[in-house]
Amino acid sequence: MTPNQFEALVGKLERRALLSPRGYTAKVLLLAALGNSYLALVLVLITALLIGLVISIAYLKAIAVKLILVVGFFLWTILKALWVKLTPPEGEIITARQAPELFSMIRELGSQLNAPDFHQVLITADFNAGIVQVPRLGLFGWNRNYLMIGLPLMKSLTAEQFKAVLAHEFGHLARGHGQVSNWIYRQRLRWARLAATLDAKRSRGSFLFKPFLDWFTPYFNAWSFPMARANEYAADATSVKLTSAQTTAEALTSVSVVDRFLTEHYWPDIYKHADFQQSPGFTPYLSLTGNMATKLGDGAENLMAEAMEIATGVEDTHPSLSDRLKAIGESPRLNLPNPGTAADILLGPSLKALTEDFDRRWKDRIQESWKTRYESIQEAKQRLLGLNARATNGEELNTAEALDRARLTEALDPGTADALDQIRALNLRDPEDAHVCFTLGRFLLNRSDESGCGYLEKALQLDESLVDEGAIILRNHYLRTGRAVEANRWNEQLLARGKAEEADRRERTILRIRDTYRRHGLPDDDILALKEELKGIPGIRKVYLVQKVVTRHVERPCYVLGFSVTGLFQLYRKRRAQQVQEMIQKAITFPGQLTIINVDGPNYRFGRKFFWMRGSRIL
Repeated sequence: MTPNQFEALVGKLERRALLSPRGYTAKVLLLAALGNSYLALVLVLITALLIGLVISIAYLKAIAVKLILVVGFFLWTILKALWVKLTPPEGEIITARQAPELFSMIRELGSQLNAPDFHQVLITADFNAGIVQVPRLGLFGWNRNYLMIGLPLMKSLTAEQFKAVLAHEFGHLARGHGQVSNWIYRQRLRWARLAATLDAKRSRGSFLFKPFLDWFTPYFNAWSFPMARANEYAADATSVKLTSAQTTAEALTSVSVVDRFLTEHYWPDIYKHADFQQSPGFTPYLSLTGNMATKLGDGAENLMAEAMEIATGVEDTHPSLSDRLKAIGESPRLNLPNPGTAADILLGPSLKALTEDFDRRWKDRIQESWKTRYESIQEAKQRLLGLNARATNGEELNTAEALDRARLTEALDPGTADALDQIRALNLRDPEDAHVCFTLGRFLLNRSDESGCGYLEKALQLDESLVDEGAIILRNHYLRTGRAVEANRWNEQLLARGKAEEADRRERTILRIRDTYRRHGLPDDDILALKEELKGIPGIRKVYLVQKVVTRHVERPCYVLGFSVTGLFQLYRKRRAQQVQEMIQKAITFPGQLTIINVDGPNYRFGRKFFWMRGSRIL
């Protein structure tokens, strides 16, 4: 289902849900039951077959035993495929003993809403709050509930506003009148998670479910979308009920505005210091403590206006800020906490240690990338100095050098007229160079100059390799300027290319015994060099090199290297094969795309197939 089809279907279903809420809810419940029934039916049929085979042992004897082993193994494979193991969320565990006021608020809200208890409360580094349910039994439930609370969020809201945010999240778990919609809300998350996990695992048993899930998941998402959207409004209503409309409006507005401020200004301004400062000397989480209104300054009103202009779409079940405020009968209210009144005081004595710990972790995590950026910027400055000196001395730079000079000028001083003048002059000199047209188009759009679209489109026609990046720039430009038709056109092109690239990737990385393989066709010198690298890897017994015949981008050969580590009288050990494969990946340099596969154990048929191919064995 394409995004346009999904959007059209959701729009149609939202109208249907408004006309007959009860009937619509019943249909969504039936659809959810269909999904659960399909999974149950597959398991019941295979289990019944296994039981039947056990009963038939008296008649079929050895044949029944063999079939039991086959069907039993298949059932085990399917159960493994459905065993969606999810790791618990990460964060700093906080207890009632450490933060009694916070837990008093949590218990009060839970009692008022008859919500389930939380097994753990975690403080995170995100500007967010949410509830995560991790099923102990995978697909089969028995959830463990986690309450995630972002420290930056607590530092940006008053205690009462923070209570409104928690009330919204608790509303999704409430056992009252909204129990059915909450269940549907969690079901759509569960199906999306299951589909993504099965796709990532590529388990042998998943073939029974993946075709069904590929159809069911987007279809169920579309049907449940109106209910999920309504669930967000219901959660806001819960927040109003447990605090007030004014407090909820303050919380919604503050979250939207501060989130934009942190994303667009606070964190980027910190990272900009890597351009001239060798190591991060900041405490970003401690720096959030204090007067948030002062930090936002005069830009607060602009940020609020921008947040109010965003329209509700189908990319997210959360409605826009303007629609959420309208639903509770309120206007935007930006009331940021004064020093000492932020919700982080609920953390009590643990606040100082948590803040310091988050700052230390941030510094440890960012240190390497910060250093890399600093060194990169210093190299860029030296490169630009050299190019400027040559240009000043009257030397004519070639196209690549002149393009590099313009890009460096723009990167080190964004928006400067000098960079635009340079790229304009270069375009006059070489108007058919794709990268020159692309860069000129990008510079112009960064300056809100609509003429940049024409240069970008010309660049994409001249060089197909630029299409992905260019389409993203054009799509985002049209979205910013409110031109949905043009934005959708480029988005559709991106999706089509993404599907083609995924099909190409799967054809090259997924190997089947029925695929066609032929001789590698590489020069002797390349094979000799490869042999020398492979000889230094302990544990390898045989190595085959072949070329897989592909139907997409045939100009790029797809090579397969099959290796064996198991001797004639040795047992296959998966761990040993994985270790050798990792060593091969690190040790060899290969002139082309290469997929490495162990041809022992489950893949023994590949070894047998490659063995009979003349010239395939290289070691």
